Amino acid sequence: MATAAAYLREIRGCTLCSKHLPLGPRPVLQFHPSARILVAGQAPGRKVHETGVPFDDASGERLRSWLGLSCEVFYDPKLVAILPMGFCYPGTGRSGDLPPRPECAPAWRAGLLARLNKLQLTVVIGQYAQAYHLPGKAASLTDVVRDWRKYWPNIVPLPHPSPRNNIWLARNPWFEQELIPELRKQVAQVLGGTAIAI
Repeated sequence: MATAAAYLREIRGCTLCSKHLPLGPRPVLQFHPSARILVAGQAPGRKVHETGVPFDDASGERLRSWLGLSCEVFYDPKLVAILPMGFCYPGTGRSGDLPPRPECAPAWRAGLLARLNKLQLTVVIGQYAQAYHLPGKAASLTDVVRDWRKYWPNIVPLPHPSPRNNIWLARNPWFEQELIPELRKQVAQVLGGTAIAI
């Protein structure tokens, strides 16, 4: 098995689905073998493609709030790995960003997950990450998130933190009342008290 650093260099140079990417390949991920938390997302948006920083947008602000993490802790790869299902911006469709490219996860994901030697908590965001990390799950994202105790404490399913989901959050007040306080406590415990509320 290649070293983590060599494997990461391979991924960052990937052009596997470049012909399908409107802005070309730019894999965006955060990884170190010692990370204790994995954030399994969907795919970078346009802004993240431009900056090369995962969750460098309004979705990231909300996600860090849900986790109770400062930017400093969230962007420490030795604490938090950020691995979307697709590493490159897939483009925009009629109702938002397109799904993650299907070539990405089969090519790289198993190798990255195998190198996460200290992983204690996986935060699974959105339906594409849930389909991979929670095979055989319930039909809808809402059902999976509502049933979060089934996967607790090692896996926590979340909706996407995008502002597009404001209506979902308004319709499901239990999410921020019940799940988020427990998630923050679990994150703090996993990180040994290094979680810092923002």
